[in-house]
Amino acid sequence: MRLCRIDEIPDGTARGFLIGEGPARLDFFVYRRGDRVFAYRNACPHQGTPLELFPDRFLTSDRQRFLCSTHGAQFRTDDGYCVRGPCKGKSLQPFAVATEAGWLLLPADPAAAR
Repeated sequence: MRLCRIDEIPDGTARGFLIGEGPARLDFFVYRRGDRVFAYRNACPHQGTPLELFPDRFLTSDRQRFLCSTHGAQFRTDDGYCVRGPCKGKSLQPFAVATEAGWLLLPADPAAAR
């Protein structure tokens, strides 16, 4: 499933995605750095709350780390590891996405991405 063109996520930013409803709902975000993308479940390991309070605001003000707006936890962008806050030492859960011909894709079996 095509999610968006990769260039629709400006370099150095992140974009959230909600796919489906109920227990089958997928809530994740994708961060782009150059030609690379990093995807994570949109759930802080501290209490499972979404990271952002406002759509697509996943980054600290200096855009160097992901920020959980609920409790202030900060995570490295390249591996989701928490370096500051109540869940220090834990990590965001990676999420499977793919890229092809300039498109960001959800795997054919979304259950495999869970």
